[in-house]
Amino acid sequence: MTIDKFLMNVKTLIKMYSEGHLGGETMPEDVLIGIVPKEDLLEVLTLAMALNYQRNSYTLWESVVKAYQDEVTKWIFDLKIVVNSDLNVLRDALLLHRVGLQPNRHPEIWQRVAKGIVNSSAQGNVQGLIQSVQYDIHSLKELMQSSRKSDFPYLSGPKIFNYWVYVLESYTDIHWKSRELITIAPDTHILQATVKLGLCPEDVLNGSAADRKVVANAWERALSGTGIAPIDVHTPLWLWSRAGFPSLVDS
Repeated sequence: MTIDKFLMNVKTLIKMYSEGHLGGETMPEDVLIGIVPKEDLLEVLTLAMALNYQRNSYTLWESVVKAYQDEVTKWIFDLKIVVNSDLNVLRDALLLHRVGLQPNRHPEIWQRVAKGIVNSSAQGNVQGLIQSVQYDIHSLKELMQSSRKSDFPYLSGPKIFNYWVYVLESYTDIHWKSRELITIAPDTHILQATVKLGLCPEDVLNGSAADRKVVANAWERALSGTGIAPIDVHTPLWLWSRAGFPSLVDS
């Protein structure tokens, strides 16, 4: 397939998505809309995203909503309370609605990420963390994936980091600088769609960290200079895969 044909298919896919032709799927995070108010959304999205690894995203976010609506567990989304909470108490709260699944690892991750955020700015919240890097993706990557990587387990990983900053952009009023640096977040659906489009060979379907990096790099090269940021094709690809790869038809 020529690069022109490939790019034509990508643009068609984006158009199909924008026109609602990919099965009408809602995204997992859509369940928060109308439930979590604006002032809490950054924290809810960020803390829960740190646990969004090798699990069903729809189930995770449904659990998050239950925990947020339950006065007994709502406090788990308050960073300052989480930072100072007893780990056993935090464990019970996370497991109650199955926001956390691993009784040891998940509470530790939740509290460590909360501490990482609180210690990152005078405000002690996600907005302050983002403001501290002046909304710049390059600086945020340097902070979370290099200089202070240990403070942000899972969230600093390339798959979750890139999808996290995309979700913040999509569901809040965050506007990133250098958003072209947000690379695609290659989960199983993205890998399958990438192969279906002919951008990568079937070998990447093994899904190793190396395979995911190959896919992310391939998208970055393919879209360089096109005006399309790699992350902009994430949701269309994801929904296309979930819909069973309907034919690409430019209406």
